Order: sequence, then structure tokens, then C-alpha cells
Amino acid sequence: MRFGRTSKAVGTAAIAALALSACASTEGGGGGDSTEGGSQASGGNTSVTVAEVNQFTSFNSNSATGNVDINGTIEYLTQWDFNYLTNDLELKRREEFGTYKKLSEDPLKIKYTINEGVVWSDGTPIDAGDLMLAWAVQSGHFDDAKTNDAGDVVSGTNYFSYAGSTSGLGLTDVPEIGDDGRSITMTYSKPYADWEIAFGVGLPAHVVAKGAGLKNEQALTDLLLSAPEGDPENPKKRPKLKKVANFWNTGFDTTTFPSNKGLTLSSGPYMVESMVPDRSMTLVRNPEYDWGPEPKIDEIVIRYIPESPSQVQALQNGEVDIIAPQASGDIKASLEQLSGFKMLTGQMLSFDHIDLKYGGVFKDVDVRKAFMNTIPRNQIVQSTIAQVIPDAKPRDSHVFDMGTPGYKASVKVNGSENWQEVDIQKAKELLNGRTPKVKIMYNADNPNRVDAYTLIAESAEKAGFNVVDGGLPGNKWGAALTAGGWDATIFGWISDGVGVTGVPQLYGCGSASNFTGFCDEKAQQAMDELIVTTDPQKQQELKITVDKRLFETGYGLPLFQSPGIIAYNDKLKGIEFMGNQTGVWWNFWEWEVAK
Repeated sequence: MRFGRTSKAVGTAAIAALALSACASTEGGGGGDSTEGGSQASGGNTSVTVAEVNQFTSFNSNSATGNVDINGTIEYLTQWDFNYLTNDLELKRREEFGTYKKLSEDPLKIKYTINEGVVWSDGTPIDAGDLMLAWAVQSGHFDDAKTNDAGDVVSGTNYFSYAGSTSGLGLTDVPEIGDDGRSITMTYSKPYADWEIAFGVGLPAHVVAKGAGLKNEQALTDLLLSAPEGDPENPKKRPKLKKVANFWNTGFDTTTFPSNKGLTLSSGPYMVESMVPDRSMTLVRNPEYDWGPEPKIDEIVIRYIPESPSQVQALQNGEVDIIAPQASGDIKASLEQLSGFKMLTGQMLSFDHIDLKYGGVFKDVDVRKAFMNTIPRNQIVQSTIAQVIPDAKPRDSHVFDMGTPGYKASVKVNGSENWQEVDIQKAKELLNGRTPKVKIMYNADNPNRVDAYTLIAESAEKAGFNVVDGGLPGNKWGAALTAGGWDATIFGWISDGVGVTGVPQLYGCGSASNFTGFCDEKAQQAMDELIVTTDPQKQQELKITVDKRLFETGYGLPLFQSPGIIAYNDKLKGIEFMGNQTGVWWNFWEWEVAK
């Protein structure tokens, strides 16, 4: 998805730390024409086919259920915004789309304006109504829910199931609309560290209004302007707002091309033209898009190919032009043998981890820590990423990426030293004769996750745990994260690599992306202070506090970070390695097919 909003749950390989300057390019020899599905240059029309691991599930990648990598990719291609990141993690403004300006420092006041003539792909102007809906979602302004220690709502309502953290925009009151309905101005009650990367347009308000049964977009805007702020001490039923939130939460979820074409509206260079369930998606130029850089490719086809060897074979056969397979020694060696292709390698901002529920079988901290003592992290590293990085080691922080500022400082004090080796005897002592039944959920189409599960299950059973295989196909594991039904889960997070709001997104009390129910007073205080802190050293100290509490309370364990690989047809130009969640797509408008 667009940067600065949320970290993404990934069903692909978890791919590692910030070291983009270490990218390498390997060029194969030879040439050869692309065959069906590959890049073509015929009659001036160009088409590029890209392999992706996961299947598309939602046009709303900001929702708790839609917050997976492939959905974010489609959003990045089809929904333009105020800014983006280069592969050097440099912030670039898209002033051809709209502008934002800091009107004052104290109080912090920011004005966002959509340029005249900028429209959705159905011709509807993008305006303050769209901005107001985005603010309502990302601020949590109307939420009035109270939750228990397990994170379950016991009174009131959380309206929009936003995957990101609402702690930043939650510092703002209802925005002021101006510029003939093209701008909003937000005023913060406190400083906000991530103000410049915190807000984006999101979904079309006129489509959401219609889906919720409202007369038009103006009716939705009026509702958002007039509804009182949520008060957990005095919650109110708001049926119209609930209908709006319900449609925003799930109305854009689909694995087939929707009959309601409003769900597919684009504000960017491309729009979705067709979808083949379980197989592919085709995007074409958005005819209404006439601002910003003009893409050089006419059509992009995305093929869902979960297995890395199959991706390599598809590239070799000319069925696809670009792949980013799970990095392994065998895959790298296979790619190096191909001719007519180029390969880029580097590190990415992602990590694999196993998380434990703060409830059910793991309600007792001793049971959580007993399980953690059985996790063979070194074996997992050796069976997965060590094939590519021979000296690879387990990651020892939940919060800091390896190689980034703060990682070593946190590792010295966060308590990760207690989980370096498997200790079956200690696990048995903590269990004290108990034989807990633990269901572990993971993406069964991901070889690294299968290896991790197998090794964890085998080790845990030695201590007395009864492990249940909860592996799911790649197109189902994302929804299962929010649906529950698991005790432990193995998956990955991939982030933008900027800002601090991602910390409360993943670990904040009640956050939609906090699937474990972790809610710790000391950690929450640190996160509340973190988002209003602008000093980098103080930010680091607060993040270390959160990291430490995650280990102390038995959250689970980080497993590893791993390299990224991109391989592509050498007839393509403009392909560059990117380490954050946008991956190879970060500069798609610069791609072109050599003539």
C-alpha cells in the first residue's frame, strides 16, 4: 500500500533489514523473445506480466481483513496520493495530485488540498468529501468502545476496522473544509512525529456513501461533520455511521471482478480491467488520469504463482516478465543459470515471527514462556535463509530491524538473550505437568513457514505441548489472522521503513493489527509518548521500552530476516530494487519495454 500508513502482513517470504545500498545486479547473457504472457511490443501496445505470491482479496488494503501485501500493491498502482518514497527511502511529494502545507507549528495545523481537475476513473472529482472519509477512518474519532484484557469489545463500538494506528490522527478534531470543497485543514492537540506521512486519500467517498444507503457523498460528509466524537463512557448507537463503517470494512472485499464497478475506481495511472479467480488480474491505463508521470506500459498482468520454483520456470518460459521469489540458495542458483534475464538482490524491511495469543491456552504467562523456550530459532534460520546468507542469525528484536539504528542498543537490554537456545527442561518446569493443546496457524503455501512450523511443532511436543497443524492456503491465512481460531501464528510484517506510528499499529492496545491481544500499560504509555516525540534519540528509548515489554510478557519471538531477489526480462528498463513494502513496484511508471 502507499507508504506511511500501515505495515503489511505478508504471506511471501519475510524479507529483511535496511541495507538498500548493498543491492547487486547480475546480468545473464543471451536474449530470446518473450512468449505468451510476457512483455510485448506490438502496434505500439506494451504489456508486462508480473508474478505475485498471494491472490488478491480486497480493494481496501487499509482494512483489518484487507491488509495484506498483494492488496496493497494494487492500491499503489491504482490510488494516487500526496507523496511516495523512493528506493532510498526519500520522501517525494506528488504536487501534481495535491498539496499539503504546515500552516502553524503550535498548534500543529496541516492543510491538504486536491488539485482542480483530479478525478476518480468514473469522472467524479476527488475532493474534501474523500478527505473527510479518510480522516474519519484514520483518526478513530467516532469510536466509543471499551475492551477487556483480551481485547474483546465489551461496550460501545469501534466503527472503522482500520489496519493502521489511529493514535496520530486521533490527536485531531473534526477538520475544516475549504477551497470550494477541495481542501481540509486538520489541527492537532499535540505535536505528531509522523504528520507528513500519516494521511492519505483512501477510498472514493461517493461509492462508500452509496454502499451505505446514503443519498450521496454530501450526505456522508454532513454525517461526519455533525456526528459527535465517540465517548466510551457514554456510547451511543449510530446506525447510519455503522452502515458506512460496515461497507468500508468489508464492502470492497472480493476475489472476482465485482458487478459494482465503483469498488474498482482508480485515482492513479492504472485501473483494474479484469480478474480471473485464483489465477490473475489485468490492469490497463486509466483514461481519466492526465496528471503526474505518464506510465510507459499499456497493460500490466499480475499472475498468482505461490511457489518460487514455479515462478522461476514461468520467467524462463516467458510466461511472466518479473518475479520476486522467496530467496533461497537453490532459487538464486537457478536464476544465475538463465540467459536473457537480470537479477537484483538486496535486503528488505520485513521479518518472520511467531506470535502467541494473550488468552485461551496462552492466558498464563508461564505457558507462553514455556512455549517460547521450545522454539528452535537457530534451526529455523539454518533451514531457511542460511542457504542464501551463510552467516545469518535469528533476529533479536520485535521493533527494530537488524542493521538499523537502535537494534544493537535494544538487544543489549530487551531480554532477547533469554531465548537464544531451546531449553526443553525449563519449558517442562514452567508447564508443571500440563499438556496444553496449541493450534499454530501459518501460510501452508510458503516453504519457509512450513519449515518453521515443522521444527517448532517437533520441539514443542518434546516439552509436553500437543501441537495442532493450523496451516492454511495462501489465499486464506490473511483473513484467518483477524478471524481467530488459532493460539499461535507464524507470519511476517513488512513496513515502509519510515516513521514511528507502525509501533502502536502492531502492538497498541486495541489496534486492529494487534492480533494477539497484547495490551501492556507500560508499553502503551511509551507508545503514546512515542507518537508525539520528535527527538530521534528519545524515540529510540521509547521503542526499546516497548521491545523489552514484548519479551518480558511472552509475546512470542522474532525468527529471522531474509534477503530479497528480483529477476526480470532484460528487455525491460527501469526496474530497480526496493526494500520496503512496495517492492519492485515502487517506480512502475518508469518501466518500459525496449524496442
